[in-house]
Amino acid sequence: MFARINSMGLFGLESYMVGVEVDFGTGLSRVDVVGLPDLAVNESKNRVRSAMKNSGYTFPQGRVTVNLSPGDIKKEGSLYDLPIFIALLKAGHQLEANLDEYAFIGELSLDGLVRHVKGALSMVIRARASGIKKVIVPKENACESSVVDGIEVYAVENVKQVVDHLKGIQPLEREIYSPGFENVSSEALPDFKDVMGQQEARYALEIAAAGGHNILMVGPPGSGKSMLAKRLPSILPDMTFEESLCTTEIYSVAGALPSGVSLIRNRPFRSPHHTVSPAGLSGGGVIPRPGEISLAHNGVLFLDEFPEFSRQAMEVLRQPIEDNKITISRVNASVTYPCSAMIVCAMNPCPCGYYGHPKRQCTCPAGAAQRYLAKISGPMLDRIDIHIEVPPVDFEKLSSKVQSESSAEIKKRVNAARKIQQERLAGTGIACNAKMDSPMTKQFCNPTPQAMAMLEKVFERLDFSARAYDKILKVARTVADLEGSPAIEVPHIAQAVQFRSLDRKLWHT
Repeated sequence: MFARINSMGLFGLESYMVGVEVDFGTGLSRVDVVGLPDLAVNESKNRVRSAMKNSGYTFPQGRVTVNLSPGDIKKEGSLYDLPIFIALLKAGHQLEANLDEYAFIGELSLDGLVRHVKGALSMVIRARASGIKKVIVPKENACESSVVDGIEVYAVENVKQVVDHLKGIQPLEREIYSPGFENVSSEALPDFKDVMGQQEARYALEIAAAGGHNILMVGPPGSGKSMLAKRLPSILPDMTFEESLCTTEIYSVAGALPSGVSLIRNRPFRSPHHTVSPAGLSGGGVIPRPGEISLAHNGVLFLDEFPEFSRQAMEVLRQPIEDNKITISRVNASVTYPCSAMIVCAMNPCPCGYYGHPKRQCTCPAGAAQRYLAKISGPMLDRIDIHIEVPPVDFEKLSSKVQSESSAEIKKRVNAARKIQQERLAGTGIACNAKMDSPMTKQFCNPTPQAMAMLEKVFERLDFSARAYDKILKVARTVADLEGSPAIEVPHIAQAVQFRSLDRKLWHT
């Protein structure tokens, strides 16, 4: 007796079809699972056996072989419980139905409940691309799975619902996605109107948001660096459907998608502690899972107390910042995840935090400020577009009754600048200035002769790197876009150069 049904496998963000084959033979009672299963897949035979018994079905006697094809790809996770269960019923003639147009995914509890699995969204997308017409998923995965058009999604709570649906006894209703703005959090985003003073830092963050630029804020404790960073998502442009879908896929694969959320509409804000490991930032595991930089895709990765991160963790970020993707290689797997995120860093100017403070004296020994900054490598500092000093706020500004400009007002200007960039970069696959490569920078960032002459003088005097040259042009282009200027003028270059003031050659003791 033999049966074969469709299921799905997951490898990073990529999914693939898996054929679950069951064959009954003679001999002593035993169950063999083949097809490169991991420990969780091997344990499925015990979960399936108990689920069958406790749900009123008969587990077959004799020798049972379960094959997961293709046999040369490692299978991991508990998502094969449900398809193995259904295949056993079909092979044992406890279920008579044509299942060719179905795919099944789901973990089983011992009493037959169908439990949540990771990566359901990616698997449903792949099932549709492979010609599958219908897919049965756990109830907890219903919201994310229903987003996919062109395939019928049925969500179940237990195996009896699955069997009754397939037999036609009690058909399930198809899950329908209702477009809306489902968020990671229902709480309102922090607003810039709560920030008193810090006009220069606010403007720097507005430029960063408008062009998608990375930014480093340096200032003493209590100056508002973290407060400013946490409000950055409130002025970023709304996510497109494609951006939401990609970000939701990553969270689904990582098992971090909140319950009841179909699509992530708020741009992610990730803030790992400085003790995070390199693997925690980049991703890891036997088959690597997304790390913090991928979980921040299309959003913000905030690195507070930046010099306190290990040098190895910092260097992990270098290439992904440039490529907007990260490839994690292991002995048996090489996985690539997208990681197009804004990198926002905050740091004190020295170990005690008060170097250059107008009122408090720095207690660090001579040269400590330089050594503290030296924890950040030159190439890493080069990859950060905007460097801004955040001074302490005086009492007059803190006690002022005048309300600061709200995030909604700032966001209007950011959206207007992004619209200009999208029209300019149409057809390139890039949506903001910070992501332009060198040929695009040469094509779209053309300063006036006077502005170019100024940039030449600054470049020679301060000995900027080639990468810093590109960063200055991109930031200047964003400043011009915010002002609605088609050309990059002298003030735009001057502003961009000012935002390189924390380059290592300008860090004085």
